[in-house]
Amino acid sequence: MRGIELTPEHPISDLVEIGETAQAEGFDALFASCHYNNRDPFVVLDRVAAATDDLLVGPGVANPYETHPVSLASRVATLDETSDGRAVCGLGAGDRSTLTNLGFDREKPLRRVLEAMKVSQKLWSGERVDHEGTFQATDAALNYADAIGGGDGANDIPVYVGAQGPHMIRMAAKHADGVLVNASHPDDFAWADQQVEKGLAERPDERGDFDFAAYASVSVAEDADAAREAARPPVAFIAGGAAPPVLDRHGIDHERAAEIGKAIESGDFSTAFEAVTPAMIDAFCIAGTPATAAEKIAGVLEYADSFVAGSPLGPDPKEAVSLVAEACDLPTRE
Repeated sequence: MRGIELTPEHPISDLVEIGETAQAEGFDALFASCHYNNRDPFVVLDRVAAATDDLLVGPGVANPYETHPVSLASRVATLDETSDGRAVCGLGAGDRSTLTNLGFDREKPLRRVLEAMKVSQKLWSGERVDHEGTFQATDAALNYADAIGGGDGANDIPVYVGAQGPHMIRMAAKHADGVLVNASHPDDFAWADQQVEKGLAERPDERGDFDFAAYASVSVAEDADAAREAARPPVAFIAGGAAPPVLDRHGIDHERAAEIGKAIESGDFSTAFEAVTPAMIDAFCIAGTPATAAEKIAGVLEYADSFVAGSPLGPDPKEAVSLVAEACDLPTRE
C-alpha cells in the first residue's frame, strides 16, 4: 500500500481535489486525520470516495474515546457501504492533549483499542454483541450488516492500528490487519520492526497476512527550506508527545520537548512551532526536496511494507501530492 493522509483543516472541496490527484498519481489509499478542531473526517472521506473509483478511504486514525466504539464501527461501516467496499479503519488511542481538552480520561489505551477492534469486527460480521470492559454494549448490532463489504455482507474491512509504543505495535501485529507506525526516521522503524516481529510470533495463522505500514510525516517541495518550515506544526505535536526513549534515540532535549508539549496543551501553538529545532525536524519528519524525500522513504521501506505520507505533505498540499508520488516512484493512472 502507498497512501496519503489529509488533515481536514482545508476546505472540503480542496481535499476532494487532492484525493482525485492522489488516485491519478498512483496512490492506493487515503486517510483523513481525526481531530475535533478540524472538519469531520467522515464527511471528507465520503466526498473523496464519491469522486474516486478505487482509492481505499478511512479515518487515520479514529479513537474509541470521543465516539463510542459501537457508533464508530457503524460510521466506518457506513463509509464502506457508500464507497462500495473501499473502507479501511484506522484505529488508535488518540492524541492525549486533544482528549484532555475534551475531558476524556485516556484510560487503558491498549485495552480500549483492542476491544473496540474486536467488537467492530463482530458487528461488521452481522453478530449481536454484549460487551463489558473498557466500554459497555448490550445487545448491539448493525441492522445493515449485509451491506458491508461492497454489498456481499462479508466482513472484509481491514483494521490498521495507529501505534508508537512497543505494546501497541505488538498488539497490532498479533490481532490487526496492519499497523500504522507514527514515525519518520529509519532508526525508529528498525526498532518498530523488532516489536512487529514479537507480535507476529504470537499471531494465529488464521488471521492472515499483516501489513507493517509507515505512517510518516512528510513535507516535500522543490524549495527545501520551505518544506522544512512547513514541517514545524506536525513536528511540534510529535515532539511534544514523544516518549523519553524516542527523544533519547534522536538526541532531543527533554526539557525543550516538554516545553513544546505544554505550549500545545495551553493552545499557544505559535510558541510551540517556533520552539521546534532542526534536529526535531530531521527526527520526526521526512522534509526536503523530492530527491531528499525519496532517499529517506527508501530508508524507511527497508523495514516497513507500506508507506503512508502524512501531514503536512508540503507547503502546497496539492502540489505536494505529485511530488510525494515522485519520491515514492509511483506509476500514474490513466
